[in-house]
Amino acid sequence: MNENANLNANLNTEAEAADRDLIVRIAFGSMAAQTLRAAVRMRIVELIGDGRRTADDIAADAGAEPQPMTRLLRALTGLGLLREHTPGTFSVTRAGACLDSTRPGSLTSFVRMFTEPVLTRAWEHLDGSVRTGDIAFDTVFGTDFFSHLAQHPELSVAFNAAMSQAAGEAAAALPRAYDFGRFSTVADVGGGDGTLLAGVLTAYPALSGVLYDTAEGLAQAPRTLSGHGLTDRCSVVAGDFFRSVPKGADAYLVKSILHDWTDEQAVTILGHCREVLPPGGRVLIVEPVLPEVVDPGPEPGLTDSALTYLSDLNMLVNVGGRERTRPDFEDVCRRAGLRVTSVTPLPDAEPFSLIEAVA
Repeated sequence: MNENANLNANLNTEAEAADRDLIVRIAFGSMAAQTLRAAVRMRIVELIGDGRRTADDIAADAGAEPQPMTRLLRALTGLGLLREHTPGTFSVTRAGACLDSTRPGSLTSFVRMFTEPVLTRAWEHLDGSVRTGDIAFDTVFGTDFFSHLAQHPELSVAFNAAMSQAAGEAAAALPRAYDFGRFSTVADVGGGDGTLLAGVLTAYPALSGVLYDTAEGLAQAPRTLSGHGLTDRCSVVAGDFFRSVPKGADAYLVKSILHDWTDEQAVTILGHCREVLPPGGRVLIVEPVLPEVVDPGPEPGLTDSALTYLSDLNMLVNVGGRERTRPDFEDVCRRAGLRVTSVTPLPDAEPFSLIEAVA
């Protein structure tokens, strides 16, 4: 009996230690994010390049002091983004290469935006948003997030770049997951710089496109479309999807838009798509679809599941929107005069799914 009691006590102690370790790791999350931000702002990965470099040389090129630079490099090594070969000599890992702004698939703009104080300050008031349902960003800055972007062009450019980088995986995965060959024209509502639509049009050469967003959202679109050789196949239209969407398409693509807004606002956007949808047309929504019961996965921590729910809280504090379950999407579609016909996960662009809706 004593041996069993001791064994159970040891197991309880190990479990408690693991639980405490989990809490500590999560609490350090904001520090890890700011370490990423410093690496991007100082262009650490670009300065190291494809070979090995000493901390002293990196510090000299970055205009920094050698000793603090070594400490930053070792923190990045601990996060798995660099490798230290001999004391003070570093190279970039495969994951770290994602922070090279000169490489395809870079996430530098994404990191800059999601560690930007304009975004993180509202998180300091998460408890207030939970208590009241109010948007913390509006209280902190005295205006809503998208109006703030419009008033700060440099921030708007950074936001557009971050959204473009975030759309890259979906732009590759979506044309493989869905047959766009049945359509003649696809309109991307709130399509930003056109990264997603460019992926669809490139995969389906017979398609025409309409890229629709605010003037600020479309600022980098001509460069994107020109770079893909799509200028002649895609028109660019500035407007407000709360007022209308362009006519003439038989598929309306809406990616990462509805989660920025309340249910009532989502119904308005979808309703405008419904108004111009021709017979046989489709509304194609690309967003995460939350399970009706949380599945945290086999291991606790910052899993894919956790990140999706953190995104949901980000919508709460910064813009007032929300991530949704399938019944949630079915509800807003129904209220807009649409019916969900399928929900298809995009495994190459997790956590996104493609939600197809018809009139």
